[in-house]
Amino acid sequence: MNLDIQHDEDAQQFTALLEKEDIGELAYALPDEETIDFQHTYIEEEHRNKGYAEKLIKHGIDYAVSKGLEVRASCPAVAKYLERNPL
Repeated sequence: MNLDIQHDEDAQQFTALLEKEDIGELAYALPDEETIDFQHTYIEEEHRNKGYAEKLIKHGIDYAVSKGLEVRASCPAVAKYLERNPL
């Protein structure tokens, strides 16, 4: 199945869509113009442990890096991802 990730800047989140079904999100805040703080990652229970959260987090991190933003990880899942995959 193909995972599609959409970015909603107004809602400050990335949404994971599987076959057009919303299965999760990565929410963030912009405490200042140079920083992004990833605050929350959620994947629907039936879709967990399939690597979707990691793909969603990677997409968010890639976005932050492409924009030159300093990354903060209030979300434990994002912090764990960054431990395994340092910037």
